Amino acid sequence: MSTAPAPAAGAPDPIIRLVDVHKVYDSGENAVQALRGVHLSVGSGDYVALMGPSGSGKSTMMHIVGCLDVPTSGDYHLAGEAVAMMSPRSLARVRNRRIGFVFQSFNLLPRASIQRNVELPMLYAGVGRVERRRRAQEALERVGLAQRGRHLPSQLSGGQRQRVAIARALVNSPDILLADEPTGNLDTQTGQEILGLFDELNSQGHTVILVTHDSTVSSHARKIVRIVDGRVADDPPAPPAGRPS
Repeated sequence: MSTAPAPAAGAPDPIIRLVDVHKVYDSGENAVQALRGVHLSVGSGDYVALMGPSGSGKSTMMHIVGCLDVPTSGDYHLAGEAVAMMSPRSLARVRNRRIGFVFQSFNLLPRASIQRNVELPMLYAGVGRVERRRRAQEALERVGLAQRGRHLPSQLSGGQRQRVAIARALVNSPDILLADEPTGNLDTQTGQEILGLFDELNSQGHTVILVTHDSTVSSHARKIVRIVDGRVADDPPAPPAGRPS
């Protein structure tokens, strides 16, 4: 098993560390190598864009970082802990409480109210009814939808539904927010509003990782990691202009 390199003296431990990670789907002649020896280090509070074309392996990386999938080989350390050593129950707890997920297709329950959708991760975490309502309302306030709790997803615009998805990702106060093409189904103006919300959440201390093929999206990050054919390519730093206003 690979050994994760120690951080430089005086540097904080990264919250995410991938060491020589490979991911192979199927086997034999039909084997597909999605990741080919990936190394990645993300510090607490970082704002990172995983950028690459379709099929480059960036979504596979996100699934591994989010503990939705496991590497074929290599190591993944989350906040200093080897993910391979975690029990299924511990992994479920990590996905529920330490990582918030935001997907391109929103993944909202169509027949449940917005309030109920946001409460869902807390149900899995065993949070009591009164506390669920309080925290869901607070999360909806953070994304500007405090008055929409009783609406159904079909009664909201695409941008509002993505805000609901972000509120749902926030209710268990995760350390890390993972967003896979979060503006892919939105018009340009609404997409910029959603990216502005991620900027704000990062400024509040959340580690944010955006998975995208869009340079407009990646320009909001402070660090760009380019994925090419399952490998991390050498890349220049993000533009000094930083996040657009």
